[in-house]
Amino acid sequence: MLPTITPTTIDLAPGTQLRFPGTWEDYEQLLVKLGDRASIRMRFRDNQILLMAPLPEHGNQADILADLVKALLRYEGKDWQSFDPITLRQGGMPGVEPDACFYIQNYQAILGKRRLDLSQDPPPDLALEIDLTSITDINDYIPLAVPEVWIYKADTIHIYRFESGRYLEVQTSQIFPNFPVKETIPQYINKGWQFGSSVALREFVGLLGEEGSRE
Repeated sequence: MLPTITPTTIDLAPGTQLRFPGTWEDYEQLLVKLGDRASIRMRFRDNQILLMAPLPEHGNQADILADLVKALLRYEGKDWQSFDPITLRQGGMPGVEPDACFYIQNYQAILGKRRLDLSQDPPPDLALEIDLTSITDINDYIPLAVPEVWIYKADTIHIYRFESGRYLEVQTSQIFPNFPVKETIPQYINKGWQFGSSVALREFVGLLGEEGSRE
């Protein structure tokens, strides 16, 4: 199927990536066309527009990763509000579309809101991205100041912390400081892809129970 971009339609086959010159006005118009659909991801970078239609593997891994984060939050007794999909924007800056994001510390500030305005609302505490295509660039998150971003790429979780106006890659999560995120989470994402999401989540919850019993 050939890519289709018309005044009323954006249609890309799964796995398709497009990169073409564009203006800020072009980007704004495409955002309106996309609305809240998660089927197509878009970035505006260096006067170019990047479009990507995720493969099934992308969606599966994103779903498992979000479920694992929810299991950790439940285990630690933390409340949250999550969004998937969502376009995060700050004023007139380009937006990003994380695969999922979580309000944890500030979750009460956005309860019941149909639209988020990051010029007034706090950013999510955690954003998650699956990167199978190299469209993700952590610097795209700088205008949003999301405190922590996880990018899963090539069987590795990269944890980025926002400090002093930039992102630093770190080895531990501020949200889950006592849990080995980098060592453990990729194992269960792979297990979910190979054996099923429910199997991976059930075994992960069992692992949390075992860890708790040792404390």
